[in-house]
Amino acid sequence: MKNDAAQPLVAVLGGGAAGFFGAIACAEANPSARIVLLEKTGKLLSKVRISGGGRCNVTHACETPAQLVAHYPRGNKQLKSAFQQFGVPDTIAWFARRGVQLKTEADGRMFPTTDSSETIARALEEAARQAGVRILTNIGVDEIAPQAGGGFHLRLSGSGTAQTGSLLAASRVLIATGGNPKSANYDWLRNLGHSIAEPVPSLFTFNVPNSPLNELMGVSVPHARVVLAGEKLQYEGPLLVTHWGVSGPAVLKLSAWGARRLSELGYVGTALVNWIPNFTEETLRTWLQEFRQQNGKKTVAANPQFGLPQRLWRNLTEQAGIGAEVRWSDLPAKTQNRLLELLLRTPLAVRGKTTYKEEFVTCGGVPLDEVDLKTMQSRRVPGLYFAGEVLDIDGITGGFNFQAAWTTGFLAGRALAAPLVVEV
Repeated sequence: MKNDAAQPLVAVLGGGAAGFFGAIACAEANPSARIVLLEKTGKLLSKVRISGGGRCNVTHACETPAQLVAHYPRGNKQLKSAFQQFGVPDTIAWFARRGVQLKTEADGRMFPTTDSSETIARALEEAARQAGVRILTNIGVDEIAPQAGGGFHLRLSGSGTAQTGSLLAASRVLIATGGNPKSANYDWLRNLGHSIAEPVPSLFTFNVPNSPLNELMGVSVPHARVVLAGEKLQYEGPLLVTHWGVSGPAVLKLSAWGARRLSELGYVGTALVNWIPNFTEETLRTWLQEFRQQNGKKTVAANPQFGLPQRLWRNLTEQAGIGAEVRWSDLPAKTQNRLLELLLRTPLAVRGKTTYKEEFVTCGGVPLDEVDLKTMQSRRVPGLYFAGEVLDIDGITGGFNFQAAWTTGFLAGRALAAPLVVEV
């Protein structure tokens, strides 16, 4: 941290991806700035370290901002200009300059070539150290008080402070404290004059306590469609059967796009799974008729079709009432119709949700119309900036939430630095 006390102090609240990126961007844009990053816990970059199964899904291989914004249920229209200023190519280049190479997997997700999230965490910590950012842990901020002459007084708490209630004077503040599932935890921002889009969970799996698929834990299909019955909510992608219900990208992405509606429904409803979404009811009937004529002597249950796993196929045939020895030629029309219905619309009674691994994403936070997205500065409190999931921005699984953190952190950091330049 710079020792020139004549320089204004920039306070960054939050030791996660957005906080680090904002602090580094500010320090590198204005080396004379004094920057302190405050983290209320004893752990830095905790979500970076656990994401992607410990590999850190840094971003997603989208060539243009238009492609990128299509993956954000909240913030998609507003983020386009921000991604034009700092997008996926900029993220790749930023880490490359610090010796971190990224690789692209078949589904577009991008990880460090080391397959270790520690590579990303160390790069961020080293960049902050080299830029002169002072990092303090176990210090929270209970209140931000704007001062009449400009700047803020921050009321501190936590074991890292000399005493609870002590004050820190800062000329400008970047809030990058992440999302929070409890609305009351945003009261300190409401006290500053901001409204809050009520927080609800995003990116979660479905609990199906009485699932007909209970015995299929671990079975997955590469392409299924999940529809929420009675709602205009559906998504396609890989699907995984778990011991508590269903998971996988199809469910996670549906939960993101339907986060608010699912919250309103109390996470109770019927999910309809289409195991073969490339078929319509008409084309499936035609296919079955032709298949029966050519394969009448084959038993139904023992010969999986459509590339479906053996265990899943047998489960569906049992649900349809098809015995183990029944041949296609002997299959009654009504029984075939039940199998067709299950292939296209297996009903699962959803009764709750489960957080996806340790990765918790919140839909809600500071509304984007209260922030200048060119600079990430508050439109209501001059000198106050926001970045990351504290904003009402969230993406589907696949590296999109980190990209929003890098982008908003970078833009905020550069804007924080500009007014701090001291003219000689």
